[in-house]
Amino acid sequence: MRECSQLSRRAVLGLTAAALPLSASGTAAASETSANSRTSVTTATSVTSAIGGGRLARGGIQVRGAGGVPGKLTAQAWVLADAGSGEVLASFNAHRRLPPASTLKMLFADTVLAKFDRHQRYKVTEADLADIPFGSSLVGIRAGTTYTVEQLWQGVFLRSGNDAVHVLAHMNGGVAKTVAEMQARAEDLQALDTHVVSPDGFDHPGQLSSAYDLTLFARHGLKSPDFRGYCGTRTADFPAGGRKTFQIQNTDRLLTGAWGLGTYSGLIGVKNGYTSHAGNTFTGAATRGGRTLLVTVMHPSTGNNAVYEQSAALLDWGFGQGRSAQPVGTLAEPLSEGGARSGADPATVSKAARAATGAPGARNGGPSPLRLAEGAAGTAALLGAGTWALLRRRRARAATAVETRREAPEKKTVAQSGGRHRR
Repeated sequence: MRECSQLSRRAVLGLTAAALPLSASGTAAASETSANSRTSVTTATSVTSAIGGGRLARGGIQVRGAGGVPGKLTAQAWVLADAGSGEVLASFNAHRRLPPASTLKMLFADTVLAKFDRHQRYKVTEADLADIPFGSSLVGIRAGTTYTVEQLWQGVFLRSGNDAVHVLAHMNGGVAKTVAEMQARAEDLQALDTHVVSPDGFDHPGQLSSAYDLTLFARHGLKSPDFRGYCGTRTADFPAGGRKTFQIQNTDRLLTGAWGLGTYSGLIGVKNGYTSHAGNTFTGAATRGGRTLLVTVMHPSTGNNAVYEQSAALLDWGFGQGRSAQPVGTLAEPLSEGGARSGADPATVSKAARAATGAPGARNGGPSPLRLAEGAAGTAALLGAGTWALLRRRRARAATAVETRREAPEKKTVAQSGGRHRR
């Protein structure tokens, strides 16, 4: 308790924002105005929002040196960046924490992909499929059938199959271990808006990311030839048992031209996602004239194709008028690859998040008991103790103030109420 009582108010707030996004998600949903009100949005960002530069922490559209940004964007958050330089060319609520849906599978691939040879074969068991959330998207994996690792990753990238994710997670030592490693990987990538609850991106309380973080995942993932190859594959033959196969198609509509959309010229990938809670989310990459741009669009308020249409519009702008844009921020480099720690408070938040989530500190160490319980109990204890200490100090100051007022003439004070959340 002694150590907890020494937590500063900033550390408590940092823990609240970084380690328990469940409460942050409710705050974000309640405290932000409609995405259509571009100039009046109050973004519920965490203390990690300085990652990439101060302008990315602001609400509203951030752009300079170029005009003509598409005006009919209904997404709650988006980012457009240069994949080569890491410069963020334009953004809207870049650090707003939102449910990521299956785009979180990019982080899963970034964490697990290099661990297994693509030709390795694995016979799936009933236990591998026992913990798949009800209502998940599936590629059609069957217990008792043997698959290559390459086929499993095709199931992840093309069909967004949660069954393929869970098989690979069990091959990696289990879901809890994989979640812990993904959280640690997010921290290494400086994706500190991200809180991982499951490896598949399915709707779970507290599972959150941001347009900025998803763009980080895509940028780093595309450095891997395997990642790049899988996310750009349009169709593949998938085992159906015995010697039979069936064809699976990529659900990225800008890649395949499905559902009334044309293919986007130069598109590389990367990953789309949808759940009834998260809505539509998409991160894409395209190359034209030797330049590769990354775009992430989260939760547009309009129809099913809107996430692709708005992504395409932002890419068009980036390859056109956006060529003269001056950067409004940067994509952070991974700490393990020599990247400088970004932002004002990430060191504090990093330690707090690591303590709360139990992210492994040693390469050969397994996940801590806190992470195996999804970090919930440990986080609650840290927050409870830290908040208790803060309240104790406030009560002490209040008591001192009462004694002072008894000795001095009473003065009337006017209490000013803070801004109320819009619902």
